[in-house]
Amino acid sequence: MTDLRENRAGLGIALICIGVFAISVNDLLIKTLADSYPLHQLVFIRTSIALCLSIVILQVEGGARLLRTDRPVLHLIRGLMLVGANMTFFASLAVLPLGVTTALFFVSPLFITLLSVAFLREKVGPLRIGAIVVGFLGVAVMQEPWASNGNDIGWLFLLPMTAAALYSAMVVMTRALGVSSSAAAMTIYNQLTFLGVSALFFILAGQGQFDPGPDRISLHFLFRAWEWPQSTDWSVLFGVGIANGITAYCINAAYKMAPSATIAPFEYIGLPLAIFWGYLVFAEWPTPAVWAGCAMILGAGLFVFLRERQKNKPNPGKRYLSNKR
Repeated sequence: MTDLRENRAGLGIALICIGVFAISVNDLLIKTLADSYPLHQLVFIRTSIALCLSIVILQVEGGARLLRTDRPVLHLIRGLMLVGANMTFFASLAVLPLGVTTALFFVSPLFITLLSVAFLREKVGPLRIGAIVVGFLGVAVMQEPWASNGNDIGWLFLLPMTAAALYSAMVVMTRALGVSSSAAAMTIYNQLTFLGVSALFFILAGQGQFDPGPDRISLHFLFRAWEWPQSTDWSVLFGVGIANGITAYCINAAYKMAPSATIAPFEYIGLPLAIFWGYLVFAEWPTPAVWAGCAMILGAGLFVFLRERQKNKPNPGKRYLSNKR
């Protein structure tokens, strides 16, 4: 039994690493297209491509019968939370450096801990509370409030943090849904929600009637008019769709396969990847304050996960109960 658990944990770690790499490529490609197409159009196209890949994976896992669920409302709520997290995250990508946006999103473990206290009645000791405080102080440090222009874009930091909060709420729901739903099924539920929301955006705002103009970059990215992609962009859009499909399946499968205390720390490879892509493609390099804030956020998040893993370590003769999501 122990060998089986260790093998599944190893496969879960491999899947999360693949998923995080794929999502870093997804974020990079979305940022390169942000000046050309509205976000809801990019979401619609990438999700349509990713859905085709997910249907193939679903057939491998067991076919359409896996889509049956007795909790459709919970799947819908979970999907809407993920849509909201994606929309706010990508809106921030249009104006903030890739590394900064990714670092701010990594406050999600801190939100997960807070939500666990509020909704799952989990007990959190002073050490983890202290780590949460340090993590949010890291966000303040990244804004450089001591600089003359420190508050000019500070409010934009709320976008990736809102994404982190919505993602954290989705993670708590995944813990409840993951027991009876396959990874491919949960991925398809999410993608259908993305298609529905982006199609609704097109119906209500696809002609650009709510576009405030290029001076308001994030809102312009959200509400600009749809336009037919240029032939040179289709390969990029296809790459976004494939990356999205790989990401969605790998992350869902990883968290179903192994305890989150084992899996979640490996999500942090996303930050050096984001900084690497940001420097390589956009010539973005973090300031010393951003480096310091990143270290505080990542250190706090890793401490929370490792502390939870230690607290949940099974004692001899007791049942193994460490699956978090």
